[in-house]
Amino acid sequence: MPINLLSVFAIADYLVAAIVLGLPIARLPAPARNIGIALAAVAVVVHASLLLGMHRGGLDLHFFASLSLVGFGIAALTLAVNLFRPVAALGVIVFPMAALLLGLDVFYAMPTSAEPMEWQIKLHVTFALIGYSVLSIAAVLAILLSLQERALRRHRLDSGLIRALPPLTLTESLLFRLIAVGFVFLTLTLVSGVLFVENLFAQHLAHKTILSIASWFVFGILLFGRWRWGWRGNRAVRLTLIGMIVLLLAFFGSKFVLEMILRRAV
Repeated sequence: MPINLLSVFAIADYLVAAIVLGLPIARLPAPARNIGIALAAVAVVVHASLLLGMHRGGLDLHFFASLSLVGFGIAALTLAVNLFRPVAALGVIVFPMAALLLGLDVFYAMPTSAEPMEWQIKLHVTFALIGYSVLSIAAVLAILLSLQERALRRHRLDSGLIRALPPLTLTESLLFRLIAVGFVFLTLTLVSGVLFVENLFAQHLAHKTILSIASWFVFGILLFGRWRWGWRGNRAVRLTLIGMIVLLLAFFGSKFVLEMILRRAV
């Protein structure tokens, strides 16, 4: 099947999965939740095959290809999270985002190709992808946690979105577990970068390295504060979002400026 048709199928699958998961939130009749998860699983598999087919099995790290790769990672990890803690609201947000990023890569971006990489660099990139994906889900969950706490204070717990979330304590527990896992992979990313990436503070990598370290400190401080002083609530949400914004700038800030504005390869 041509790549464009497969892409349309995957995008439609993502969107239908989000709709199925979102029907109970909108208080509309809906099929079983497992149907939405199954549709999303099919979309993730097709998305993976498209990434392999479009870029010939290599890791293409150009701007839109990277976005699509991250969209795939976030969608796949959202499925994994829902196996242990059913959080339909995550899928309603994440799956349309994955569909958008895939569509941009297929239908908008100029054709690019993956550059050959040694296994050490592939390992470094894999750590970065997993860490970024996990922390992205944590950021979405932090926003949902903030909405949940606000609804609790205003005694509006009957709204569809709030009812789709686990109890507040479980949402918060899941948030910090995701941050802890993401922090481990962010640490592995930095360590592997020191070990395997030549001249980590070269001009085109310096800001990426510095911002990644800054994000690592933010998440590290948050985890330490949680362990030592029991930080939670708005403080946890703010630090999670600050850390994620810094990490977003580290991962995609330079790519956007160099590729989309200056039209230079990274």
